[in-house]
Amino acid sequence: MIYAMILLFIAGYFFIAMEHTIKVNKASVALLIGTLLWVIYVYLAPSTVLSVSPDAFNHYIHSHPELQHHAFGIQVRHFVIDHQILESIGDISEMLFFLLAAMTIVELIDVHGGFTYITEKITTRKKRRLLWLISFITFFMSAVLDNLTTTIVMIMLTRRIIREPRERWLFGSIIVIAANSGGAWSPIGDVTTIMLWVKGNITASIIPQLFFPSLVSMIAPVFVAQFLLKGNIQEEEISQTEEKENSELLLHMQKKDRLGILIFGVSILVLSPVFKGVTHLPPFIGLLLGVSLLWIYTEILYNQKNQLNENLKLRVSKVLGRIDFSTLMFFLGILLAVDALQSAGILQQSS
Repeated sequence: MIYAMILLFIAGYFFIAMEHTIKVNKASVALLIGTLLWVIYVYLAPSTVLSVSPDAFNHYIHSHPELQHHAFGIQVRHFVIDHQILESIGDISEMLFFLLAAMTIVELIDVHGGFTYITEKITTRKKRRLLWLISFITFFMSAVLDNLTTTIVMIMLTRRIIREPRERWLFGSIIVIAANSGGAWSPIGDVTTIMLWVKGNITASIIPQLFFPSLVSMIAPVFVAQFLLKGNIQEEEISQTEEKENSELLLHMQKKDRLGILIFGVSILVLSPVFKGVTHLPPFIGLLLGVSLLWIYTEILYNQKNQLNENLKLRVSKVLGRIDFSTLMFFLGILLAVDALQSAGILQQSS
């Protein structure tokens, strides 16, 4: 069954990579392999659990004396269902709720024209120069925001400028690299480093030691990637429906209102790592708290605009419909698959 799990994962990965050829959404394939791998593992577990997770299994059985008189197979099944799967879902949910909250905040800023303040400042239309500019913005933004949030923000911003799919992939890849490089040299650049900083394990003295290596790790791939770009960017093409909806909304909203949403939203994202360091709660709790406050703020804001048609009001409940939930389902499927392989001991054997 171990080989069946490996083959299933490889086959699923192949179909995910061939998404545009077979025209089947990768999220559906990811969910399929994620769930099927757990189905296979629950039957495989009796032959692997004592060699892969002996301490966790023994601790679970001792913590549940009512299972001690049951057959070994039943004990293992309860261990998988009540411990391993729940632990996996807990870890995955933490990531998904973080993504959902961050995507909600970023989308809310975007639909209210918040990123327009930034894109208006980007006057260059040369693709190579823009790649360098986006990379450096991401690099330094990631020094104060966590890597994941920085990536979401910068990709959303880049989508407003770059329309060609292949170039979006290139810019997106560089953004991921720049975000990871930028988060590596700052003691407040990510949740992990903030925890180390709060506990006194690292100090700001690491900045001179790590800044230049981090900078080089960002510059090198950007230098190579720039040769894949040529020419200038065409003017942004916005669909007539979106343009009409946004223009009518922004016409009735004062600049200070839109700027307030931008500042409020960015402040939530910036303070998320600080919230984690102070409270020691998972980062998604801080972001969900921020979403609730921003939600209340926008509700009060729209309630004061009686002259604005209700259909044009982009309340959070409406913005949630714009979020790409298929991406969240893709992550759910992939993480379920990886955890199933981890529980079966396949990843340990591979390493």
